[in-house]
Amino acid sequence: MCSTCGTHHPKWTGQCTGCGEWNTLVEEVVSSGGDQPVAPVGPGSRPVPIGEVDAIAGEPRPTGIAEFDRVLSGGLVPGSVTLVGGEPGIGKSTLLLQVAHSWSGPVLYVCAEESAQQVRHRAERLGSTSESLWLLPETNLGSALAAIEEVSPTLMIVDSVQTVADPSLPSAAGSVAQVRAVTQRLVAEAKRRDLPVVLVGHVTKEGDLAGPRVLEHLVDTVITFEGERHHALRLVRAVKHRFGSTNDLSVFEMTGDGLRGVADPSHLFLADRRVGVAGSVVTPTLEGRRPIVVEIQALTTPAPPGVPARRTSQGVDQARLALLLAVLNRHAGLPVHEHDVYVSTVGGVRLTEPGVDLAIALAIVSAIVDRPLPSGLAVFGEVGLGGEIRQASRPDRRLAEAERLGFDRILVPERTPSDDASSRLVRVEDIAAALAAADLIV
Repeated sequence: MCSTCGTHHPKWTGQCTGCGEWNTLVEEVVSSGGDQPVAPVGPGSRPVPIGEVDAIAGEPRPTGIAEFDRVLSGGLVPGSVTLVGGEPGIGKSTLLLQVAHSWSGPVLYVCAEESAQQVRHRAERLGSTSESLWLLPETNLGSALAAIEEVSPTLMIVDSVQTVADPSLPSAAGSVAQVRAVTQRLVAEAKRRDLPVVLVGHVTKEGDLAGPRVLEHLVDTVITFEGERHHALRLVRAVKHRFGSTNDLSVFEMTGDGLRGVADPSHLFLADRRVGVAGSVVTPTLEGRRPIVVEIQALTTPAPPGVPARRTSQGVDQARLALLLAVLNRHAGLPVHEHDVYVSTVGGVRLTEPGVDLAIALAIVSAIVDRPLPSGLAVFGEVGLGGEIRQASRPDRRLAEAERLGFDRILVPERTPSDDASSRLVRVEDIAAALAAADLIV
């Protein structure tokens, strides 16, 4: 069975015929008795006219952590199943312990990876001990379901779903069959009891959620943690959400007392910024619907003779960096092939939207000519292959955020809609005009 898409194969092959991935097939033992009919988990439901459905019962319930409620569109919906993924040590268990502490009502925390003592020590460090929090150090699915009957929780947390196993299945915990079966049973229990369930999921070395792809299809919401372990900032976003938008972003700061919501991340990203430094550019970007002003830094050094120039990026897509270097070489006449180029975003944030293209290009040119940009200048716009500067999405929100932080000159695409602050806008049509407006042409 393919561990990525779940496609069945009669024997091992190097490549999965379902998704095309290589070396993803794992052996699953199938009982000789064939598939057995599945007994209903609870009493069957009857058809109900849509007008008789209680809409209030499906309203999200706040978790008590405002920044987490932002990405959940208000909170956890009764009967929903939420999958939280992220790299080890990034703060998934920390945040969920804080949620369990602030949740009003009994919480069942299935700590399948740690002992109850370990979880209690962490909770004491975070100040998240609560009499309504019940710990179950168990990897047996049957014991977890029995604990629901005993505790009658209003929230259930399973950490993690890959370590819980159904003993009726012959495969080991974490296998494709086990992860799928455990998740299906927990989803059924959540729907039957109107119990919100939060599952913690492992990730692969590529950053994808481990286990079969069907795992993401079974749950209602998929939340991902992003950020570098050596940085304090954590970005939390929803990549799937059946009860709201996936365009919201939550920003947390890891402290000694746990994760704290950051209401104004722009100030945090620019807190240590040094003005008058070549290669530094400020850009208002959009993370979902939330505008954030970040700093992009570039460093260039002459490449050794006879050695291909290096291109290294952190927080910026490598392919996008190569494209912008080609545009600068072709349409600005800059000898970028003679320089090693290093580009990084400050604070560990990852920028993927094209509205930051112009800022990256200006940062590179500023580093090459060793000329800093004005301290009150902010930049945004997409760079096309022909060197033209294209519009970026939601310029009104970008402009408002940049002006709120005191930037009095904003470099924007030519066709950016006018507003009350049009006198502050510097409109540019192509990359050459942008370099001239930023005083970077030698």
